[in-house]
Parts: sequence; structure tokens; C-alpha cells
Amino acid sequence: MTFADYAAELAPGQALKIRDIEVQGAQDALGARVYTAGVPGAKQPNLMVFFHGGGFVAGDLDDADDFLRCLVLSNPDHVVLAANYTLAKVRPFPAAVEDAHAVLLWAKKNKSKLGWTGKQMVVSGIEAGANLAAVCAMMSRDRGGPPLAGQVLIMPMLDPGLSTCSMRSLPTCPDQAEVADQCAAAYRGYLPNAADRTHPYASPLQSSRLKNLPPALILSSEDDPLRDEAEQYGSKLIACGIKTTVRRMAAAPLQDASARNECACKVQVLSEISSFVAGLGQEPES
Repeated sequence: MTFADYAAELAPGQALKIRDIEVQGAQDALGARVYTAGVPGAKQPNLMVFFHGGGFVAGDLDDADDFLRCLVLSNPDHVVLAANYTLAKVRPFPAAVEDAHAVLLWAKKNKSKLGWTGKQMVVSGIEAGANLAAVCAMMSRDRGGPPLAGQVLIMPMLDPGLSTCSMRSLPTCPDQAEVADQCAAAYRGYLPNAADRTHPYASPLQSSRLKNLPPALILSSEDDPLRDEAEQYGSKLIACGIKTTVRRMAAAPLQDASARNECACKVQVLSEISSFVAGLGQEPES
């Protein structure tokens, strides 16, 4: 299905609306984009907060725009809030994760601006943004909120040590070498202090405190060097009693910088996300 196909399936009275706003980060105002596809003016019960990829050092709201349009069209009872965060070239770790958690707090306090009832919040992201989403789930647990109903991690970067088998073996393939090199360079920029590479808010895969986190959907890709760390993280969450769904997607040409977003646009991914969020319990409004 294409974007036009999803748009054609909107019910009478529903319309896609996209608007750019500002949200408050940990230190500065951040650019953000709100996607809705329900009846204009109606508040939706579900909010998905999304963080873009780019290896912590690049990326912006446009990177996943097509994917998020299809996502909200396939889930019209959701508001999707995509937010920027401080890139490592401006300020390294922990600036991005502090921004990401601040965005969740801002969203909870500004429900009316988003057209959201406040019932259920899910955090999500792709690649570096999925790292931030996973860490936000930890921070919300550790800091007493905001409550999260779930986390959606799409081809996440979770291991600054680059130690998994897929990270070590796939770079021997010419098509994948560049991707692995990009991951290494990204972490050098994001974590210039080597001691930070074992911090659980930088390296979720190495965290020993994974209990009491929200349910997770983790999507990996067959030939992505990030594949094994995504699937290992899913296994660790399951071992800690977290309801977790792990899915491996078909191979995509990931040497293309935009390929993770294109891969996420596939119907399989949107269907998995729709099924996951439909099965989440509703959080009480607060």
C-alpha cells in the first residue's frame, strides 16, 4: 500500500492534518510535528511520540515524514508527535536523552495543544531515535513518569560497544561496511567520554535494570548490522517479565542512509505497530 492507498481508506469526515509546533526540551525549545487523521477537532485517546534516526549526529523531522503519514493514516485514533532533539555535534550525551524525556513531560502537560485526551502514551523511534525511546521508558520508570503504555523500537541502536555478531560479521559484506562504519562514527560523536558507553541511558542493551518497563515491540531487519542487538534486547526484556514482541523484517538496502525509514514504511511494519498498539491496556487519565 502507498500513502495514497492509506489516505483513500479514511472514513467519511476524517482528514489528515500535519502541523509544525515547538515543544520544550531539557534546555531549549525544539521543533516538532503533529500528525492527526481523525475527525477534525476531535481529541484522540492515543499519543505516539516519535524520535528520528540519524545516528545521534544528524537527522530531522523530514526523515521519517512519509512513514509517519502512513502510520497515522493506519491508526487514525492516534496523535503522532515527532520531535527533534539536541544532536551530538551541538551537545553530546546526555543532552539527547534529556530532551527526549522532556518532550514526554511536555506532551503530558499540553494534551489540549495536541488534540489528545491523555489516556495512553507510547514512545517510539527508529535507529538512534529508538535508542532514545528505549531510554525514555527507563527514565519514565526511574523518575516517576510520565506513564507509558508501550515502546516501539524500530531497528534500534542499543549497543555502543558494537559487540554483537551481526555488527561484527555483516560489515564483511561490501554493502554493509559503510553502515557499520557509520554506527561507530555516530557513537564516537554521541559518547566522546568512553566511560559513558556503559551507562544504561546510553547502552540499554547492557543495562541490568530492565524490570517494570512498558510492553515493547522491537522490529529488526535481516541484513542490518543492528539486527542482533535489537533481538538480544527483546530477549532480555522477556527474561525480565516484560511483554515483548520481536519481529525480523526482510532485507532492505541499508547502505542507503534513508533505507531504515523506507523499510519502516512497508506494510508489514505498519501492521505490526497497529496490532501492538491495539493490544495495549489503556492508562488512566491523570
